[in-house]
Amino acid sequence: MTSAADERSGKASVDGSPAARPPAFYRLENTVQPYDWGSTSAIQDLLGAEPDGRPAAELWMGAHPLAPSRVVPDGAGRPNEGPRPGVAAAGTTLADLVRADPVGALGQRVLDQYGPRLPFLLKVLAAERALSLQVHPHPHRAREGFNRENREGVARDSPLRSFHDDQHKPEMVVAVSRFEGLSGFRRPARILELLDGLDGGLVARMRAALLARPTEAGVREAFTLALHARSEPDVAADLARTVASVRARAEDPTGAGAGATPGVPRRTSRRADATVLTLAEQHPGDPGAVVSLMLNRVTLAPGESMFVPSGHVHAYLSGCAVEVMASSDNVLRAGLTSKLVDVDALLECATCTPGPAARPRLVDDGSGLVTYRPPVAEFALRAGLVAGAVPLPDAGPRVVLCLDGAVTLAEGLGPGAVDTHLSRGESVFVPHATGPVVVRGDGRVVVAYVP
Repeated sequence: MTSAADERSGKASVDGSPAARPPAFYRLENTVQPYDWGSTSAIQDLLGAEPDGRPAAELWMGAHPLAPSRVVPDGAGRPNEGPRPGVAAAGTTLADLVRADPVGALGQRVLDQYGPRLPFLLKVLAAERALSLQVHPHPHRAREGFNRENREGVARDSPLRSFHDDQHKPEMVVAVSRFEGLSGFRRPARILELLDGLDGGLVARMRAALLARPTEAGVREAFTLALHARSEPDVAADLARTVASVRARAEDPTGAGAGATPGVPRRTSRRADATVLTLAEQHPGDPGAVVSLMLNRVTLAPGESMFVPSGHVHAYLSGCAVEVMASSDNVLRAGLTSKLVDVDALLECATCTPGPAARPRLVDDGSGLVTYRPPVAEFALRAGLVAGAVPLPDAGPRVVLCLDGAVTLAEGLGPGAVDTHLSRGESVFVPHATGPVVVRGDGRVVVAYVP
């Protein structure tokens, strides 16, 4: 049996001779996703690339099959040993590395729980425009949808596919800049306040549903009415009337206006109205602009965070954030997008329980790095400004990204210990076999790991 110490040190080979040590760190070469809502400057600035006017929406750091990071060994134990287990060859991806040495890369605990796969995906997300009114499926829905589309012969990379893998996708964002979003449903009474006085047939039906049942069931009915309205022939003209009434309300300093429902107090929100107007400008004729009045409006300052469980209706609007999630690309969209819209699949997976946007648990130990712990098993983050020598999580697979400045990662403190240096925009994979790692320097880092 291989002990945890042997996993990390590689003390002995099968024939009793000294075992070759695999690299302590693997530098990552990552994929930038050029989705149309992406910023034309934020990720380029992080990577030191010259902006060319094209959007860069997401930087992926992980082993997801659609865009696995490529790995370059760094901090190898001994030179000139030739090929050996756990050492990446040219062109090797992080997924290849994990499959070649799953115990060394993941550790036995993570391997037993998730199999030979990295269970999380780390991203930098940079939004210049709103991206998708969306939901991520629960595990059983993901498996059902993925297997169904496989049977139907839909290609894995097809734009007509809703389920790209068989995994759920809870996720968490930690803001790098001011970050704006929508997440989870407001209370029915508050939704009625925001819909009150607005013109249009759709909003009238939504109000009627909520007045008849000011409960979760009423929220689901109003939400369903809005999403199905996108297929109605006169939806664009109807929404134009609604948007015009939102604009009139936003420009009225008293917040009053015609069309108020008797018995419903007038308590509007300039920020909610501004969100409708922005979304209507970005996506004309899309009911998602009106749906935004049903959802909690969230602003995160740098370092603040939000958790998005599976089934949670949300949309990110603008800003830059670090995002960590279960390793999946399952996104079910119902609007505010140029990609595939699958209203029925989204409604089947959506949770419509009113409540505030979810937040992870934060632990600040005074080291400069804050721990962000959402209520899921696949991932957690440590992030912040390094002050002195700070230990990182000491077991399992880890991905470290330097957001600013420069830092050094040091493997252990014993003989033959190696280190690696990261500057702004650089990232590394730290295998389980590397063991304890300390970060030093003057920089801002993010560490994704399996808690």
